[in-house]
Amino acid sequence: MEIRELAREEWPEQLLEIPQIPERLWTRGTLPPPGTKLLTVVGSRAMTRYAEEACQKLISGLAGYPISIVSGLALGIDTCAHKAALAAGLHTLVVPGSGLGDEVLYPRSNRTFAKEILAKGGGFISEYPPDEPSRVYYFPERNRIMVGLSDAVLLIEAGQKSGTLITARLASEYNRELLCIPHRIGDPHAFGGHLFLRLGATLVTEPLHILEALKIPPREGAARGEAPRDLEEAELVIWNMLAEPQPRDELLRSTKLPVGEALTALVALELRGLIKEEFGAWRRI
Repeated sequence: MEIRELAREEWPEQLLEIPQIPERLWTRGTLPPPGTKLLTVVGSRAMTRYAEEACQKLISGLAGYPISIVSGLALGIDTCAHKAALAAGLHTLVVPGSGLGDEVLYPRSNRTFAKEILAKGGGFISEYPPDEPSRVYYFPERNRIMVGLSDAVLLIEAGQKSGTLITARLASEYNRELLCIPHRIGDPHAFGGHLFLRLGATLVTEPLHILEALKIPPREGAARGEAPRDLEEAELVIWNMLAEPQPRDELLRSTKLPVGEALTALVALELRGLIKEEFGAWRRI
């Protein structure tokens, strides 16, 4: 897919507000449509299972809203955020620490996934020339663009020595609202989130809190667990049956769907981060 340089009048307005404005910008794929709110999601590369589930739950709950998920394509939380966005039918925007050419995107293991993002209508943006490989100091540089683009920044997790702490501090410097999720007391991965919560960051435990921060009115019924709009018919049946948790066998009997169709729908909902099996029963997340 073609890489092109953005004319200054095409630049996202938020990016013109920050110190150290990039000299040039290149893009590839599809940029967020006008009126879209940009949520930058950051966190550890050494992602915990708790962080993964929280990331999937929060982003899946934004399905159907005019939101683009911005992150950096790194392993861990970045990749989780991009995948959760695609699963929820949201636009996602990648800001890599390199140029946008296929041979220089980092990490190498995510190059196939990068093509999937493009194929599903996502976009890339970078201040580095297309064939410029990643360098260690490019990553903190690109973080200012991730924050500068955003309407709010969501910190999933960060340990005491995590580079994510620098990105979170930029949110305050750039006057972007910083959102943090809580962790267990004593969890070393909780350091960043709990630090910034003490300093005044916004506590987030559900998607509605993100909508509030982005100043997006929730749809009627959203607070009561409204089904995402893009569910297939069988998926909607499963979703409605899980208004209360149910054991798998009982759920499959109750749907009155062919077993294969019901299982396919169950797996699809799980992959989208909308439901999970816990303590012997399936439940909405």
